[in-house]
Amino acid sequence: MSGRLIAGIGIRPGTEAADILACLDEALAQARLAGSAVPRLATLASRASEVGMIAAAAARDAQLIAIPDEALKGFEASCATRSTRIASLYGVGSVAEAAALAAAGPGGTLVQPRIATARVTCALARAAS
Repeated sequence: MSGRLIAGIGIRPGTEAADILACLDEALAQARLAGSAVPRLATLASRASEVGMIAAAAARDAQLIAIPDEALKGFEASCATRSTRIASLYGVGSVAEAAALAAAGPGGTLVQPRIATARVTCALARAAS
């Protein structure tokens, strides 16, 4: 395993940092990466200014990466899960998976498909180098 770990995160407006971090920790646990540093959190550009997202990134000393909606569409084929509602809104089956892969860059791989809580989805990708 080389390359940095990236968390792709989808949230509903008004989601608190504690909810985001709980979902992130659960994704890490499911990927058998509990306690791993996640230096980048990627989300929709429209959610990057959410107070909870900013606070979650700060709490983990992570860079917050805003992914434009249109940039997600190129990752549809790489998504492991699919939400019909999200696909109709953003043209991609999973915001979390597509955001993680977009932030991972060329050659990035999905290491944990999307998991979902009531207000948060989280997926993990690893950059190629």
